[in-house]
Amino acid sequence: MRSLYRRSTAVAAALAAGALAIAGCSSSGSSGTSGGSGNGVVHLSMLTGLTGPDLPYYQTLIKEFNASHPDIQVTMTAEPWATVGQKLPAEWATGQGPDLATPSSDPGSIFNYIKTNSVLPLDSAVGAGASQIDSSAFPASVKSAFTVNGKLYAVPANMATLVLYYNKTMFAKAGITAPPATEAAFIADAKKLTTGGSTPSQYGLSLADNNTIQMWPILQWMGGGDIIGANNCATINDAASVNALTTWADLVKNDHISPVGQAGADADTLFASRKAAMEINGPWAAPGYVSDGIDLGIAEVPVGSAGPVTLASTVPLMVERTTKYPAQAEEFLAWYTSKTAQTKFSQISGFPPARTDLGSAVDSNATVATFAKALPYAKLYLAGQPNATQIDSDVYVPFIQSIERGADVQSAADAAAKQINALTGCKTS
Repeated sequence: MRSLYRRSTAVAAALAAGALAIAGCSSSGSSGTSGGSGNGVVHLSMLTGLTGPDLPYYQTLIKEFNASHPDIQVTMTAEPWATVGQKLPAEWATGQGPDLATPSSDPGSIFNYIKTNSVLPLDSAVGAGASQIDSSAFPASVKSAFTVNGKLYAVPANMATLVLYYNKTMFAKAGITAPPATEAAFIADAKKLTTGGSTPSQYGLSLADNNTIQMWPILQWMGGGDIIGANNCATINDAASVNALTTWADLVKNDHISPVGQAGADADTLFASRKAAMEINGPWAAPGYVSDGIDLGIAEVPVGSAGPVTLASTVPLMVERTTKYPAQAEEFLAWYTSKTAQTKFSQISGFPPARTDLGSAVDSNATVATFAKALPYAKLYLAGQPNATQIDSDVYVPFIQSIERGADVQSAADAAAKQINALTGCKTS
C-alpha cells in the first residue's frame, strides 16, 4: 500500500498545518526510564507517523491514559512516515528505540521487525480481562494480519473501512433518489452520472490507481475475484478476477466513468470540485468534503455477486522487544484497544472503532455507524504478505494502469500473476 490516507484539498491544507510533532521525549533512548523524582513512575516513549489532522485524536487518548494511570506515563512523538521508516528499524534492532511505535502505515511492515527479532510478541497479555488485550474483538482480518506463526505482534492503532461517498445534489439532478445498493445499480448510476461523452464534463465515479489506498481490489472482490489466494499463489488471473476487472476497465476505457491514471489526491480533488458524483473513500475524507460545501452522502459499498465486501485499513502498534517495561507497555495497549478508549476515539475522530463489539456505542453517529457496519466483512489489501509494498508498487499498480488504457485483461493478469508468485514464493508445480 503506497499511502494509507488520501485527503481532499481542504484536508490537505489541514494536514500541512497539523503535521507537528508532539512535544515530548526523544524516540532515541531505549525503553522508558523511571521518573527522575524516584517516585516509581514508568515513562514510556511512543513514536508514530500519524501526523495529520487526526493527530489531536491520538493525543486525546494518550492524555486520558496518563490521567487514569498515574504510575505509567506515555509520551508520543509524531514524525513523518518516511522518517519513522528510516530510523526505527535500526533503533529497534539495536535496542535503542522507543518502547512503542507505529512502524508504518502498511500492516505488512510488521514482518520486517519480526525477522530482525525487534518486536515483542503480545500473547502473554491476550485475554478477556480488563487489563488484557482482547484480540478476539478485533476485526478478523486485522487479527489474522497481525498474527504470525501463531503469535500476536501488533494491535490496531486505528481502523478504517472504505465506503461510497456520493454527491446528493448531483444525484438529485440526475433523477437518482438513493445511492446504489448493488453492483448493477452502481454501474448504471456511474454511467448515468457521466456527461460529456469521450471528454466528460462530469464523471460518474472518481477512481485512483496510484499513490492511494487501493479501491480496485474492492471491484475485484465484488465479483468473487482476488489478488492472492490462501495458498500464497496469485489468483489475479482467475476467471472471477478477470471478469470483474474486464467489466470495470471497460467502464473506464469505453464509458469514461472515471479519468485514467489518477493519484489519490487527484481523485479527491475531482470529487471535491464537483466534477465527479461518486468516490470510494475512508473516514478521514468526510470532514474536508463537508467543509468544501459538498452535499455529502455516505453509504456502504454496493454489493456484488460475492456478497458485501470492502477494503479495511489499519496501522500496527507494536512494542519493542527489549523494552524495560513490557508489562506496562502491554497494559497501555490493553487500555488503548479497550471498549472505553475505542468508543472515545470513534466519537471524536469519526473513524470506526478497532473493535467489532461496540454496537450502539457508535450507532448514534450515522457516519461512524456506516464505517463500523462494514468492519465484519472488510478485507485488508495484500494481508499477510511480507512483500506487500513491492507487490503493490511493482505489480498491481502497473497492471491496473495498463488495463485502464486498453491492455488485454487476461494477458496482463497472467503476466502479473507470474510476478506475484515470484514475490510470494508460490510453487505452481
